[in-house]
Order: sequence, then C-alpha cells, then structure tokens
Amino acid sequence: MAVEIKSKIVSYSVKKAVQEAPLADENPLTVRIPSRPEGTLEAVSEKISYVGAEGRKKVYLLVSFMPVEGVLDGKRVVIERPVEFFFPSGQLSSEHQWITATMRSLSLAARGGYVTQAVADLRKVAWDKGLVRCGMNRWGKPMFHDSEVAAIAWSIQQILYRRGFLDQDGNQVPVEELVRRYAHRLTHGHPWQPPTPEEEAQAEQQAKAAVAAEKGDGPTVVGHCPECRGELIMMDGCPTCYAGCGWSKCG
Repeated sequence: MAVEIKSKIVSYSVKKAVQEAPLADENPLTVRIPSRPEGTLEAVSEKISYVGAEGRKKVYLLVSFMPVEGVLDGKRVVIERPVEFFFPSGQLSSEHQWITATMRSLSLAARGGYVTQAVADLRKVAWDKGLVRCGMNRWGKPMFHDSEVAAIAWSIQQILYRRGFLDQDGNQVPVEELVRRYAHRLTHGHPWQPPTPEEEAQAEQQAKAAVAAEKGDGPTVVGHCPECRGELIMMDGCPTCYAGCGWSKCG
C-alpha cells in the first residue's frame, strides 16, 4: 500500500540489517553423543597379537568413527571422533567377558568425550602373571605391558594415533589440529597419515638444531645413532643418542 507524505522531509536514515549474535563456543571433543547413530559408520578392524604367561594370543578389535560438529572461536567446525569400541565374542574363553565389558565402557567414554583418559587409565592396570609383550616402540624395540588389559589399551591408542586422534604417546591431539586433519581428509579423500620414523627423526633434529641456534651453542655431533639414525653427541666421554632413543656406545 502506497503512503502519501504531505509534510516536509527533514532527514532520513537507512535501516541496518540486524546482526546475528556470535555462536557460543562448543568444544567438539567434549560434545556428548547420546547414543550410537543409526546406519553405517566408518571403522578400523585390527588384529592384535601379544605374548603373556599363557603363550601367544591373537584377538580382533573394531573401532568406529564419526564426524562431530562444534563451535571454535565463533565458527562451526567438524572433527572425527571414535564413538564405538567392539570386541567380537568367542575369541577367548573366560577372558572375553571382561574385555567385552571394557569395550562397552570405552564406547560410553567415547560418546561422553573422555575416551583419551579412559584408555590411559587402562594402561595402568597390572596383574600378577608377569609382563605381556605386545607391539614395538618407535625405535623398533619390543613393548612390555603390566597386563593383558594394558597391552590391549596400548593397541587401542595406536589405532587412534594412526587415525590422527591421539599422538604417538597416547596424548590428545589439540582440537585445532583435529579440525585441520579432518579438513585434509575432505580435501584429499583419505585420512591424515602419521609421519614415517625418518620424517619424525628429521623433524626432531631440525627442532633441536633450531633451539641450539637460538641459544648460540649446542652439543657437537659426532655421528648418527645406529638404532634410530638420530644425532650422536659426546656425553660423559661416550657417544650417546641425542634423539632420545637411549642408545649409547658404552652400553
């Protein structure tokens, strides 16, 4: 409907668009997922082999992942989180009950947003049957754990590390890096891949060289470690690995 203006116009102003309030931050790492969503989820299935007091055992684990939204610095972001841990029954005799129960608890922890701490706590479980050998460390040496529970927990950490959710020591990757890794996946069509041992050693050497350059001094390099190819320095009169694998020429 047209409106006729009969009085004199003395001023005018342009109505500004109403600005939306900024989004409140919501950490996608701690967003609670009420239940496992319907439909298909991407999953990693892995065979785990370990040696304990009862000899060598092999079990299979399955870990499911899903994208989770959140808000970071006022912007919507997406990361990938584990949401389900599954241990097919019938693999072991009497032990499968506690493993199945543990997987259910881990699934609840994953959907609650505290799975990293839950898995780290499982690595502290000990028993009276001696050490359990499972896996190799970053320098190619066998790993020994205080129980079967601890061995399987370490194996789960390695699954989450290779998926990009944890670092190699089982620590939580910052949410900003998780956002970048999931964006990398969407761009390149495949998940983030952990660096090779050679790339890790090179990056560590570069970081130490940068620190030494800032200080204006640093240890003299006398060779390369035969175990991890890191730099050797003289320590107490003996060539010792500066990269931290512990190798020493003097034993």
